[in-house]
Amino acid sequence: MAFFKGQWANVVEWEEFREDMIFWKWSNREIKKGSKLMIRPGQDAVFLYNGKIEGIFQEEGEYDIESQIIPFLSTLKGFKFGFNSGMRAEVLFVNTKEFVVKWGTKNAIHIPTPQLPGGLPIRANGTFTFKVHDYISLIDKMAGVRDYYLVEDVKLRITSILDQLLMKWISKEGKDMFNLQANAFDIASGIREDLDMAIINNGMTITDFNVMSFNYPEEVQKMITKVASHGMVGDLNKYQQISMVDGIASGKVKGGGAASDMAGMMMGMNMANQMMQNMNQKQNKVQQPSDSSSSSSGIPNFCPNCGQKIEKANFCSNCGQKLI
Repeated sequence: MAFFKGQWANVVEWEEFREDMIFWKWSNREIKKGSKLMIRPGQDAVFLYNGKIEGIFQEEGEYDIESQIIPFLSTLKGFKFGFNSGMRAEVLFVNTKEFVVKWGTKNAIHIPTPQLPGGLPIRANGTFTFKVHDYISLIDKMAGVRDYYLVEDVKLRITSILDQLLMKWISKEGKDMFNLQANAFDIASGIREDLDMAIINNGMTITDFNVMSFNYPEEVQKMITKVASHGMVGDLNKYQQISMVDGIASGKVKGGGAASDMAGMMMGMNMANQMMQNMNQKQNKVQQPSDSSSSSSGIPNFCPNCGQKIEKANFCSNCGQKLI
């Protein structure tokens, strides 16, 4: 054992771990006799030799590389540590968790719409979730030329094509441009499928995509709110009347301006109509008893010939006109 004097035991581990790091490569060092492999929760260790995968280890814990790792490697099963040298290999540590990323459009997207010749400017924001799912593709496309890969790198790639995908799925099937939130689920589902196709060759997959909100310019939002208010009232004339009455009640409509005069005129007309209705109702109530009494006896109250008042007689006492 004197031959191993001075050789120290390496610990192969993810030394530069960050929460936003997708993978990190342990490389260009010699794995010596007595070396240990450390796998922490949420990590997988992929052994590489000459750029090819030798083995994937997913269980967390501490392992002796000579006795517990090498026997399971595909082409290195017969490897024996020499007296003066170890084994050169690369170990790719992969973060196995799902990464949740916030996104938002930097500039407004102009969606074509007949109402606005220049297009409807819309901003949107939300979140997307992704994870590593194919180590072979990840190594071929990414880890072969990079020592690490960050969430920010994926975010930059996603946001570079997100504007085009938003325009595609918002414009699809003639969706209501002024009520996009009602179609947010369908829009997000379409975008998720397209984004997944864009990064799947790199060994990653989009597991979820959400649109939290669509934002319109202030002028457009005011117009949408006004149209919605009109629709809730149901009648534009009634809406104007209510607005004027509310203005007078709150003191916002004052003085001898046109708005005040119009509001006063409308209120006067409404009061006059109400008074006429009340008078007609009272007159009908007064006439109902006399009409009923006349019709019940069959004798009119006044003679139809001379106008003499009749008091329970079959003939007029003045002209002799027969009454019944």
